[in-house]
Amino acid sequence: QDQLVESGGGSVQAGGSLRLSCTASTRTLRRCTLGWFRQAPGKEREFVAAHTWIGDSVYYGDSVKGRFTISRDNAKGVVFLQMNSLKREDTAVYYCAATTFNGDSGGYYQAGTYTYWGQGTQVTVSS
Repeated sequence: QDQLVESGGGSVQAGGSLRLSCTASTRTLRRCTLGWFRQAPGKEREFVAAHTWIGDSVYYGDSVKGRFTISRDNAKGVVFLQMNSLKREDTAVYYCAATTFNGDSGGYYQAGTYTYWGQGTQVTVSS
C-alpha cells in the first residue's frame, strides 16, 4: 500500500531547529518527487520544498529559502526537511507529498500536482 509517514514534528522556541522525516512505503513512492507542504489554521496549503527523483533538483518556497533544507535518502525511501532559524510563522501542520510529475518546474510548487499525501505532523514555534 502506498503510504507516506511523517515524523519529527514538535514544539520549539523561535530561532531553534527541527528535522522532519517522511518515509515512503513502496518502490513506487520512492521513485517519486517528494515534497513538503504546510498549512496553518485558516490559511491555504503552502509549498515548502521539493526534491525531484529525476535530476535531484530541489525547490523551495520563498518564505523558507536559506533556512530550510530538503534532502532524501533514496536507498531508504526517506525525505528529510531540516528546519533552522524557525519563526512563529512557521507554525503549521507539515505534510509530506509525492508526485510522478516530471515537467515544468512550476508544477512542483502546486499542491494539485501531488497525488500522495501523508497525514501531517504538527510544528509549533513559540516566541
